[in-house]
Amino acid sequence: MELRQLRSFLVLAEECHFGRAAARLHVAQPALSQQVKQLERELGVTLFNRSTRRVELTEAGRHLTDYARTIVTEEERARIHLRELATGHAGRVSVGFIGTATYDVLPRVARTVRAKLPGITLDLRGEILTPRLVEGLLSGTFDLAVLRGMVSQENIRTTPLRSEPLVAVLPAHHRLADRPGIPLEALAGEPFVIHPSQSRSSMYDRVLAACQRAGFRPDPLIEIAETATLVVLVAAGHGVALVPQSVQSLSLEGVTYVPLTGSESVELMLARRTHRVSAATEQVASVIEDCVRG
Repeated sequence: MELRQLRSFLVLAEECHFGRAAARLHVAQPALSQQVKQLERELGVTLFNRSTRRVELTEAGRHLTDYARTIVTEEERARIHLRELATGHAGRVSVGFIGTATYDVLPRVARTVRAKLPGITLDLRGEILTPRLVEGLLSGTFDLAVLRGMVSQENIRTTPLRSEPLVAVLPAHHRLADRPGIPLEALAGEPFVIHPSQSRSSMYDRVLAACQRAGFRPDPLIEIAETATLVVLVAAGHGVALVPQSVQSLSLEGVTYVPLTGSESVELMLARRTHRVSAATEQVASVIEDCVRG
């Protein structure tokens, strides 16, 4: 039983006329008649009662109609789905986001993919430190990662998304909170709430390097992994912090974001594996680039 036979059977079942059915199928009437006879021989039943005046379905033919419609419909759905997979308009894509990109980039990407690529299922995870994002890319947990800085792994390539300035996060009652801008050295002597040290966070070294260029080393340091918790601690008066400008979209009561008068900035990057990248992953990567750069 071939799909071609089932399609011919369904058209004849609708028309109940060999001539009209053959015309719809763009085949000769004898060829259609042979297809139907072959199908009847294979199934061992008569599907149509034929006379010189009319053609009508038998009971077996009526039963086959439902099965045939299901098979033909499913075949078409499979064909469309595989075509969408090949062109990147269907599939599942997992994306991890550094904490500071969770609040502005992640929501925009989710909205845009849902609107433009409804056939793609997104698995989005935020508030993840760069080392874990890199590990996730290498293990296949993530297809894409939005992170800070370059990645020194030969199996991963990175694409620059944007450079954004660092801003100071101050408690709302801080003596400098009402300033339009402050030099970083004005925060010397303040306790700093900071992302974790060493290889656990890319922001740790960037913040300390910026403070060093301003002539001081912050002390004490309160290390917090999640950006939202970091800002909450600043609001509670535990210290001050430096974060990328985009974190300002995380509006929490009790904090003020104040620009720095210097030129300290950090890079946001899009990372993916250099191999085994699906068409759907490339489509989502393009959306991320458009969302951030646009």
